[in-house]
Amino acid sequence: MAYVEGFLVPVPEANKQAYLELATRAAPLFREYGALEVVECWGSDLPDGKVTDFRMAVKAEDGENVVFSWIVYPSKAVRDDAVQKVFTDPRMQMDETEMPFSGQRMVFGGFDVILKDAD
Repeated sequence: MAYVEGFLVPVPEANKQAYLELATRAAPLFREYGALEVVECWGSDLPDGKVTDFRMAVKAEDGENVVFSWIVYPSKAVRDDAVQKVFTDPRMQMDETEMPFSGQRMVFGGFDVILKDAD
C-alpha cells in the first residue's frame, strides 16, 4: 500500500494567497520526484475542542487558519528520496522571510496506509 505524509500548518489569513502560491510551486516538484498526489486544504469548519483540536495542535493564533495537507507516495523509500530532492532543488530555494507560515508550529509525520476505500 501507499505511504502518506501529512501536515498541519498554521497560516495567517492574510497569507492565504502566498501560501497557495508556494504550494502551487512545490506540488509539481513533489510529483516530479515520485509523489502520486498532493492535497492542500484550507480550514473551513474547525470546531473548538475541550482537550485538543486542529487549532490547538499548531498553536494557531488570532488571525490564523489551519492548513491540512497530505502527499501520497508509492512507498516510504520514494518519500524519503523525494523529500531530499525537493528541498535541495534550486526551484524551491527561497528566503526564510518569504515563508507565509510558521514552520516551527507545523505538525507533520509519515503514515502507512492500512485502509483505503475509494472509487
